[in-house]
Amino acid sequence: MPLPFRVRDGRPSPRVTDALVALVVTLVVVIWTLVAARYTDEPAARTVVGWIVIAIGCGALCFRRRWPVAVAVVTLLACAVYYPVSAQDGPLMITFALALYTLAAEGRFAAAVALAAATLLAVGLGELRQQPGHRQIDDTSLAMLSGWLISLVAVGRAQRTRLAYLHEVEQRALAAEREQEARARQSATEERLRIARELHDVLGHSISLINVQSGAVLHRLGKGPAPDVGLAAAEEALQAVKATSKDALRELRATLGLLRRADEAAPTSPTSGLALLGELVERARSAGLDVRTAVAGSPAALAPPLDLAAYRIVQESLTNVTRHAGARTALVTLDWGPRELRLRIEDDGEGAPEESPQGSGIRGMAERARAFGGDLTARNTADGFLVDARLPLADAGHAPLPTTDPSA
Repeated sequence: MPLPFRVRDGRPSPRVTDALVALVVTLVVVIWTLVAARYTDEPAARTVVGWIVIAIGCGALCFRRRWPVAVAVVTLLACAVYYPVSAQDGPLMITFALALYTLAAEGRFAAAVALAAATLLAVGLGELRQQPGHRQIDDTSLAMLSGWLISLVAVGRAQRTRLAYLHEVEQRALAAEREQEARARQSATEERLRIARELHDVLGHSISLINVQSGAVLHRLGKGPAPDVGLAAAEEALQAVKATSKDALRELRATLGLLRRADEAAPTSPTSGLALLGELVERARSAGLDVRTAVAGSPAALAPPLDLAAYRIVQESLTNVTRHAGARTALVTLDWGPRELRLRIEDDGEGAPEESPQGSGIRGMAERARAFGGDLTARNTADGFLVDARLPLADAGHAPLPTTDPSA
């Protein structure tokens, strides 16, 4: 079966190429025959038949790649008629040689071998029938013809193999390019989701606290307290809003710093982690939630990505408690084991609706845990709601962390 043809810019089509080759071969055969005709003499009828056969054999080359078997048979028959009839002995054999090579190059190897063998057999039988001393081809020439035909078939076969190899290499290169593009798109999608999750955790937590704090002071002011009491409550709420918004801006700058170009200065603000858990707890307390922390085991120094993931899980959990749970108290437990860190955030709120217990925030926390080979579960309990996360420690040392909450 012929290989698929790929038209490249600046190169002629196969039909044009075949026509040009046929034209060149025709010129060679015609010029050679005209030169040979000056030294031979034959009847006009034989000359006419010879030129007709030349036209048929050379013209057939225009279709050598469209119908390779038919062209090879036509050129062989043309040679079989031309040489016994014509005394000019032109180089019409070139047409059959080119057709035989094309036949092998187009993948018709069995047909090429069969035609080459038939040619040798016909020539051999024809010479055996000649009278002694009247042979046209001696044994040496017959051996040379055999080698010539075998070489044509072998070269055509090699060309076919080469084209098949180049085609396979091209297909593999295209497949590798498509795979690389798919991986690049997947990486870009994952990076967008990661940045979206970071922004959700940073802004969602801080804005939720600001909303709760503002709502609480407005509720107190709506009761018409004394001016000095109302002013103190407003001042306290504004201080809490200021601190919360400052922390939000710090974390937002750190997150957006991931998108900076390589030639820009890196952000200098500290990266969020469990070392800042105390500040996180204080902000939740300023919103009216009584948060306690507990630490079990020996704290270990975490890699920055894992440290940030643990912090974000606690942050998102407290955000959900503040916004949705209607809870009064929450307990954050850090259980340090030899190979994993367990995070438990419990509250005494109303819990999640049974029909949709997990929102986007919980899914984001679960994705963070799975990214490090851990897992996260969230469920209603008899007293409220529980988030339980497991984060494996990858050969972390046991350097002590700063105390997260002095009052815990």
